[in-house]
Amino acid sequence: MVSAQQWARTLAVYREPSHSRSIFEIAITFVPFAVFWALAWLVVHFGYWVALPLLWLPAAGLLVRLFMIQHDCGHGAFFRHRSANNWVGRVLGVLTLTPYESWRGAHAMHHASSGHLDRRGFGDIDTLTVREYRALSLRGRIRYRLYRHPLVMFGVGPAYLFLLRQRFPMGLVGGRRRQAWISTMTTNMAITVLIAGLIWLVGIGPFLLVQLPITLLAGATGVWLFYVQHQFEKTFWAEGTNWDKHEAAMHGSSHYDLPVVLRWLTANIGVHHVHHLSSRIPYYRLTRVLRDHPCLSDVSRITLWQSFRCVRLVLWDEGKQRLISFREARA
Repeated sequence: MVSAQQWARTLAVYREPSHSRSIFEIAITFVPFAVFWALAWLVVHFGYWVALPLLWLPAAGLLVRLFMIQHDCGHGAFFRHRSANNWVGRVLGVLTLTPYESWRGAHAMHHASSGHLDRRGFGDIDTLTVREYRALSLRGRIRYRLYRHPLVMFGVGPAYLFLLRQRFPMGLVGGRRRQAWISTMTTNMAITVLIAGLIWLVGIGPFLLVQLPITLLAGATGVWLFYVQHQFEKTFWAEGTNWDKHEAAMHGSSHYDLPVVLRWLTANIGVHHVHHLSSRIPYYRLTRVLRDHPCLSDVSRITLWQSFRCVRLVLWDEGKQRLISFREARA
């Protein structure tokens, strides 16, 4: 059996990006997003509001895809040159409301500690063990249950994260904290200029009717994707010397096997176990990895239908080595 560490070495050959392909990916994502945004404004302008949801959904999907391009830039995977990755990432951060340097630092910490019980809290979903949950006070249990409730996790949570939380960098220290502050404040100013320009062009009412639902839908989708990629029943969590970076990457990240259209809109981020094994692989090469190495397709595979059952998995059972529900914890 090939070890996770051996797989990481094998996948290194897919890491070289193609500049022409990357530019093409940006074009086929941003241009349709701008078109759907303009169409939504026209629908509002002429009073055909009933058609708005038909435009919100694809626009939100394309905004998610723009975030995935920003994500690849943060890993240095989209272009060969660091400056190209960084500047594209910064510009896209204005559209996704995600300060590039601040997010990149937190996300790097997530990759370095994913599945490590002793290093939780950086760029991940807060997850308690059964023992930790039972040790909480009644107030602590209620707080954790509210945090894990689907309406909070995928409704209030994304709105708070993208509209408020990411306006202030928190959680980083040292030089990273200073860089994160500069990135966040610069991004905030650029967002303010962009919003002011659009409001001047289309009016505050139409702007909010178009942009706010797109932002909230895209945010909820992004949080859902991140959740399913790590919060599935037989994920990987370990502590101390039992934790291994490559094992955590391969078995602590899912292969979210989505239908073709959703796979395209989410930029193959569902091939998350491969991404964690080799984060420098551009997203447009992840499907080629699965074609060349079909045995990887079945590793931690979750279908769209199966993913809905992941919502109830909220606590890590160290004895059973799997995520369980509150009901199972009571039993």
